[in-house]
Amino acid sequence: MIDAFFKQNAANGLQVLGLAIDQPSAVRKFLQRTPVGYEIGLAGMGGTEMVRQLGNAQGGLPFTVSISAGGEVLARKMGKLEPPDLEGWRRELFHG
Repeated sequence: MIDAFFKQNAANGLQVLGLAIDQPSAVRKFLQRTPVGYEIGLAGMGGTEMVRQLGNAQGGLPFTVSISAGGEVLARKMGKLEPPDLEGWRRELFHG
């Protein structure tokens, strides 16, 4: 779903970065089963602190953040991302 959202909106300048807080071998296995068109970074255990700094005090996963080109956090979602979440973010980012 995120990959489709990325592909539909990339021409408008949207960028997606997936950060994996897992072992590299598990990430590679996942990406072999579920390839995506956006970049994936390996955040390791340091990623837990990063998500806390982005507003996820409990460090729970999945956690999704929408950040503007200027670095402002626009929206946060704890738990499973749903199509209406992405559509709302798209409207906010592209004003329509």
